[in-house]
Amino acid sequence: MQFGIFDQNDRGALDLTAHYEARLRLAEFYDQAGFDRYHVSEHHATPLSATPATGAWLGALAQRTKRIRFGPLVYILPLRHPLQIAEEVCLLDQMSGGRFELGIGRGVSPYELGYHGVAAEESPAMLAEGLALLLKALTEEEVTFEGRFWQCRKVPIVLRPKQQPHPPLWMPAATVEHAARAARAAAGTVCNGPTGRIAEIVARYRAEWTRPEPLPCIGLSRAMVIAGTREEARAAAQRAWRVHAESFLRLWRRHGAQPINVRMSEDFAEAEAAGLAFAGTPAEVRDALRRQVRETGVNYVVGRFAFGDLTPEEMLRSASLFAREIMPALAEEHRAAA
Repeated sequence: MQFGIFDQNDRGALDLTAHYEARLRLAEFYDQAGFDRYHVSEHHATPLSATPATGAWLGALAQRTKRIRFGPLVYILPLRHPLQIAEEVCLLDQMSGGRFELGIGRGVSPYELGYHGVAAEESPAMLAEGLALLLKALTEEEVTFEGRFWQCRKVPIVLRPKQQPHPPLWMPAATVEHAARAARAAAGTVCNGPTGRIAEIVARYRAEWTRPEPLPCIGLSRAMVIAGTREEARAAAQRAWRVHAESFLRLWRRHGAQPINVRMSEDFAEAEAAGLAFAGTPAEVRDALRRQVRETGVNYVVGRFAFGDLTPEEMLRSASLFAREIMPALAEEHRAAA
């Protein structure tokens, strides 16, 4: 069992300078507390992300941490030339001593894609083509590529990633089809949905995995607020979740639509009832997660401790209690089951 962090880096109550410093201090804590990975999303033209320049953010994080692995979940491949992304991947992997992990996707928001002149219906094909070119640029000395969306001829490749042949791949999975795609690419995956759907995704991934090497991480992602009492945790969660949900829904509402493959309510109680988020004492959150791990068969638990207008102190409290009282219990149970 491994443990990670997923950070939307959505806007809260702090000004941007204070926001960035608070999140980097949290990353330092994650590094010291034994979390295995830090994942960050990429979003544009929305308060859902204060760090749309993913590479710049991860470069800062690389300098503030020592051991935790990190990367985007995801780089939106249709929005940038794969050759440029390959150079950024090499730079970040070398700067961090080989701690970079490469998450790629097509972008969940058709509006963010549209703002950059990309048609949402083209994004699946762009993802497949972009990944093919990206992997060539990470593994070959000279690249020639003739695709529908990108073309290049005899491009010399100067930078190399520290991890060979390339950093580990990640692809998020919202459906069983996404799970099959990730397994075929030998990519780790993270799911954020009801436990029944995650169980189906995990089963499909395992069925598709035919390689001799060990199974990659197959994770579930959950928002969590942990405190000494359930009342204290729920009060903070209800307040902050409304801010987070408003940011999440901002572009969809602007265009009179609903998110794809995601259920989002401004009422934290609805998210909690659906098993998508937890607020409570360490024992309550531990037991809820334990049930979900058993029901889904995941081998990776990804916490979201920073969202909405949670204060830095509230974020750190949740992460500290999770690391001290929940991570060891879940890891021990997983070892015993294995």
